[in-house]
Amino acid sequence: MAPPRHLLLLLLALAAAAAAAEEGPRGRRLLVLLDDLAVRSSHSAFFASLQARGFDLDFRLADDPKLSLHRYGQYLYDGLVLFAPSTPRFGGSVDQNAVLEFIDAGHDMILAADSSASDLIRGIATECGVDFDEDPEAMVIDHINYAVTDVDGDHTLIAGDDLIQSDVILGSKKIEAPVLFRGIGHTANPSNSLVLKILSASPSAYSANPKTKLASPPSLTGSAISLVSVMQARNNARVLISGSLDLFSNRFLKSGVQKAGSKKRHDRAGNEQFVTETSKWVFHERGHLKAINVKHHKVGETNEPGMYRINDDLEYSVEIYEWSGTSWKPYIADDVQLQFFMMSPYVLKTMSTDKKGLYSTSFKVPDVYGVFQFKVEYQRLGYTGLSFTKQIPVRPYRHNEYERFITSAYPYYTASFSTVRSASICSGADAMKFALHLLHLSCLDE
Repeated sequence: MAPPRHLLLLLLALAAAAAAAEEGPRGRRLLVLLDDLAVRSSHSAFFASLQARGFDLDFRLADDPKLSLHRYGQYLYDGLVLFAPSTPRFGGSVDQNAVLEFIDAGHDMILAADSSASDLIRGIATECGVDFDEDPEAMVIDHINYAVTDVDGDHTLIAGDDLIQSDVILGSKKIEAPVLFRGIGHTANPSNSLVLKILSASPSAYSANPKTKLASPPSLTGSAISLVSVMQARNNARVLISGSLDLFSNRFLKSGVQKAGSKKRHDRAGNEQFVTETSKWVFHERGHLKAINVKHHKVGETNEPGMYRINDDLEYSVEIYEWSGTSWKPYIADDVQLQFFMMSPYVLKTMSTDKKGLYSTSFKVPDVYGVFQFKVEYQRLGYTGLSFTKQIPVRPYRHNEYERFITSAYPYYTASFSTVRSASICSGADAMKFALHLLHLSCLDE
């Protein structure tokens, strides 16, 4: 017998609610722009890893005349993979400003360049906080830390292992094998504190044209050269910029590697693990935090008041979760702080956690009245920033709320009573004198 129709509808509603509860922080639609459709085949392993994680890839040529990022005021994609280093201009309604507005709207991007990088690609990278070498023929060269397969070449095939120390960005499993890199170097703009170098060149590297002899010292040298950088904007949009398109290629992902001067050979370079883990971070499969159920109330109560009084004892709590790629998990840390703020923080407390996502603290409202804010500003390397406030007024005591007798005022009470008593004694003595004077006058009359 078929189940009743209303029961089926109920089950579908519950399933939809469960799916919504585990919905990730970002969408799954990615636009992949290529300057040659052959890149779709030569980099198929990287694209397959994205699709295996549930992303829907839309492959388009960068100069497609019908290209568009949005329609009717809504963005068509949640992320952008820009593998078109040589394209001089985009097609359709897409240009440099459109890409930057896409990022400003909170979307993510992976950009890969090489020695053929156009002014368009360099301009986008500059706006994201990195500057490629101005010499269009320059490549990163390292005569010490190169891959041994390049022993007879120009030493532009770099075996890089200077990685950022961050489990959030690179994953908890250490990348043991060097990462193969062939491309152009860049530097992070010193005025942009949002850019991080995640793969740096070695101290022996430099950027120059490998086909010519050096006529002057190179402008980019040593560890100042970044091979791969990331940027997390203040709106939590994430951008990865690589100076090598080959970094993502099947050939580099499946190639073995042995670093010059090392006897150890790895069957696989670290590229596959590197691009997989960094792409997870860029597209918010890791390191994304959310805060829910922000509450505050007086100690012993549960309802949130519209106003506090000075010297009230109160409690504050918030739940913080981290997206693990498949579900929201409790975020555990010991450095989440709360400010009770009016022009400056009057109270700064580190909140305790129950290891299940709940952070809480309690404190006494300062003896200052005005409009305060509960403020949490949490910034940690690799994680999305949390910033949320709640405004609450604080009033002084009413006239009938003060204590009947204030202990600290006892000296004043004593002084007052002493004055009254002294006045009473003096008044009594004067009255006695006056009475005696009247009696004396009456006796004289008799």
